[in-house]
Amino acid sequence: MNTLSGLPPEISQDQLQKRVIRSLSASQLLSGIGNGASLAVGSLLAVQISGSEAFAGAATLAISVAGALSALPLASLALQRGRRRALTTGYFLAALGALGMMFVPPTQSFPLLLVSAFLLGVGNAANLQARFAATDLAAPQHRGRDLGLVVWAITIGAVAGPNLIAPGAAIGRFLGLPDMSGPFVISLVGMIAAILVLNLGLRPDPLKFAQRLKQEQTDGVSSTEVLPRRSSLVEGVSALRALPQARFGVGVVVFAHLTMVGIMSMTPVHVQHLSAQHSGGSALAPAAMDTLVVIGFIISLHIAGMFALSPLFGMLADRWGRQRSMVLAQAVFAASALCVILGKNSQLAVTVSLVLLGLAWSIATVSGSAYVSESVTEESRVPVQGMSDTLMGVAGAAGSGLAGLVLATWGFEGLAWIGLAIAGAVAVWILSNRSRAT
Repeated sequence: MNTLSGLPPEISQDQLQKRVIRSLSASQLLSGIGNGASLAVGSLLAVQISGSEAFAGAATLAISVAGALSALPLASLALQRGRRRALTTGYFLAALGALGMMFVPPTQSFPLLLVSAFLLGVGNAANLQARFAATDLAAPQHRGRDLGLVVWAITIGAVAGPNLIAPGAAIGRFLGLPDMSGPFVISLVGMIAAILVLNLGLRPDPLKFAQRLKQEQTDGVSSTEVLPRRSSLVEGVSALRALPQARFGVGVVVFAHLTMVGIMSMTPVHVQHLSAQHSGGSALAPAAMDTLVVIGFIISLHIAGMFALSPLFGMLADRWGRQRSMVLAQAVFAASALCVILGKNSQLAVTVSLVLLGLAWSIATVSGSAYVSESVTEESRVPVQGMSDTLMGVAGAAGSGLAGLVLATWGFEGLAWIGLAIAGAVAVWILSNRSRAT
């Protein structure tokens, strides 16, 4: 037997990494189905129940707050019990959220909507942590590629999720539930399947394996001896404060998430208005289900932009450089904003803008996450990654919470102008950081 984690001698670290990537990819695919409906339906439910567009971002706000509050606990759980336990815990809570969302339309309960969306947000935090799990055993020269592969895997499920609104509605009617409840039945099944995949595939746990490997390489301690309990999360926060480059990488990722969530979360409401204008009727007219299908399609294209090309962007970041990729992301963010500014009343322009928004987020997140992983010590890597995800959650909460107010005051175009300003400011920051580094 291998001295590390009791592995058979024929299984190498490289083979284990491939199995980890396959397992993480499968779980991302399945959980993506679970998350897709919440993005497409959540904001519409919030407006329907509250009666005000100012609350359009409430569900996304709850999801983002959950990401901010659960990222560090999930990172701490990963350090203590391994990636498998942390990820399955996140997906289990998300499954409870999907169950709760099934009963939001029939009860018209705004508190239930917020609680259920919050639990779904814990699943989103687990999805974010999965990208870092891909780097636990990755070779340095392939870190961006492996991270990108796991991010890519969510594409199929996440793109399918919003497009399952119509089949989900049929399932809901079969179960005696409203149309908007049905998609969350599919979400629940997806989350449960993801939990099963992780429990079967992440054995041995990649993070625990990497910790033992590092220990044997540094001091020759046998894997049967007790490992240090965990690195302190406070140490990770201190490392983030002390290392300017790590802080820079996290900042780029956080601003990308702020921009993406703010614009994306308001898109269903804007598209609903466009449909009502074109039909000359109310947004709640009999064609409302057709509008939901259109919204689901647009959101699915946006999600495809977020994940479909992430392996390519990972390889680009490996070969072209992290910071050059970050600059490219800001250029794509700017192009996305200009599409809305120049064609705010065009459904096609909004669709193109959402695809570009997803691509920009993907480039920034993949290159920025790889940059963060390389800018910290081995001991503080997981806690700093947890802090990165926490700050992403805070940014998402701020973006979704304020976006509803911006939409109600300045319209969808106002959101685009703010996104354009953020992209310009971040691009200047990246270029000045490159200048200091050289």
